[in-house]
This record gives sequence, structure tokens and C-alpha cells, in this order.
Amino acid sequence: MKEHYGFNHMETESIINRFGQDFYEKVLRVIHTYTDLWALSDFQFIPSFSANLVMKCHSTRYGSAVLKMGNPAYLTAEYYTLRQYHGRRFCQVFEADVENGVILEARVRPGRSLRGEGSLHTRLSIFSSLYQDLHIPPAHTGIYPAYNEWVRRITSYMSMREDCKELYLYMKKAEEICLSVAARYAQQMLLHGDFHHDNILLSDNEEYMIIDPKGVIGDPVFDVPRFILNEFEDEKTPELQAKIIEIISVLEKTLGIPNEILKQCLYIETAMGACWSVEDGSTPEEYAGLLNNVTFAETIMNTRS
Repeated sequence: MKEHYGFNHMETESIINRFGQDFYEKVLRVIHTYTDLWALSDFQFIPSFSANLVMKCHSTRYGSAVLKMGNPAYLTAEYYTLRQYHGRRFCQVFEADVENGVILEARVRPGRSLRGEGSLHTRLSIFSSLYQDLHIPPAHTGIYPAYNEWVRRITSYMSMREDCKELYLYMKKAEEICLSVAARYAQQMLLHGDFHHDNILLSDNEEYMIIDPKGVIGDPVFDVPRFILNEFEDEKTPELQAKIIEIISVLEKTLGIPNEILKQCLYIETAMGACWSVEDGSTPEEYAGLLNNVTFAETIMNTRS
């Protein structure tokens, strides 16, 4: 008899708080369909701040897997990105119902995040090895957003927020810088879009695999800053600034991207990330911390190497 998953009280609250009552009720209606269709069992809910509901599971057809349910537009981009890479550095995708926002992917085991690697030198080496020669032309251009569209859209949104005008001005500056960088680096390649430590997992053959691509089109230089941003720490100290500048110096050598371009891309990504947090519901009490991140990135951008 196949197992039909039932959420416990804490899981139910977590899903409703993150995605809303309507989404939760949709999940309850359809999860049994995919349980039967793809022969799934041994579900384990993964509490996270992901854009999707994520569950580990087992498929008698494919083995250890991850079931994702979420926004059809986001998961369509992820599905086609994984299909195009077909397991080259990325995890495999097994099945999908993209119209309903459901996909089944291979689970990377043991799945230890690159964040757990204690050596900064090793983290940079692994990221660089995965990044080099990664980016390919998109086969389905119509389904992916463009990176500069991300920037334009969030800038437009922030222009309407009367409660954080200072952050809007930083975002407007980021948009201008993005246009300048994109004029010099104009390749239209398939980017991951969220290429950082927690999306780089150790597999059972001791190789790191990439998961959770957003699927976005732009120049590969825009796929670097999210990794650098994830090396930020809560306290913005002179020591942290020196560390980030050293990271940029190393990546300049290993990736062949000029120092000033990496700094500008980091500023763009930091401003955009802060504004996304506002859009996602950050409270006014949290705005100071978001601004602090952006001004820190601006300081690094303006620091001569």
C-alpha cells in the first residue's frame, strides 16, 4: 500500500505562514495524485525559506528524490534549466507537471552544503571549478526572465514604497550600474540566478553538485555575486571588508573577471537582495540592517584595490 503524506500541526502552520491557506489546501488536494503517479513514499518535510514547498521522499521508480511544489513560473524555469544541463554539474530532474508547479528531482546525498566547508580557500576553489565553462545558451528563451529585468522590476517596485526611500535610491543606483555592466558584458547565457553555498551540495561520489537553479538569462558575470554576498557576516567589520576584498581578488584571477566588475556586480546583487526582502515583508525595524548591507557593498565597490 502506498503512503499518503499527512502534515503534522507544526508543518501545517509553517506551510500556511510561508505560502498561505490557499496554497496549503491545493497541496492537500493534489499530493496524493503525485504520490501514486510517481510511486512516492518515505516523505520528509523540509522546513525552509524556499520559494517552494520541498519534501524529501523515495520513488520506487527513481530512488532517493526531492518533491517540489510551488509557483508554476518559477518551477518551469527550474525544470527546463535542469533538463538542458541533463545532470552536468546539476542534479537530475525526473518528472514534472510544470503547469501545476510540481517537479520531482534527484536528491543529492549526503547533501552537505558548501557552507559547511571550513576553508575559505577550498570554498572558492570549488565554486570556481563549478563556475568555469558552466554557462550555455538557453534552448527555451521565452520561459526565462532576463537578469536586467529582475533589476528593473524591483527598482520600479521600490520607487512606489514611501517607507524606504533611501533604499530605493541605492537600488536606482544599482540599476544604472547594471545597465553599464551589461553594456560591456552582453552575453545572453543561461544563468543559475542563485548560485551560492547552500545550492552547492556534496554528492556520494565526493563531487559537488548544483541544485535549485532560478533560470535567468544574462552575462555569466551576474552569476558570481550571490556567492560573494553569502560570505557576508552580521557584523560589518574592517576584517570582513578585507575578507570580501580578498575573495574578489581571488575570483578575479580564477574567473578572469576584472576586480571592478565583480565589485559592481556585488553592489547590484546586494541592493537587489535587500529590496527583495522589503517586498517579501521585512518590517521597518529590519530596514536599517538591510541598508547596512548595501552601504557595506557600496564601500567595497568604492575601495581601490
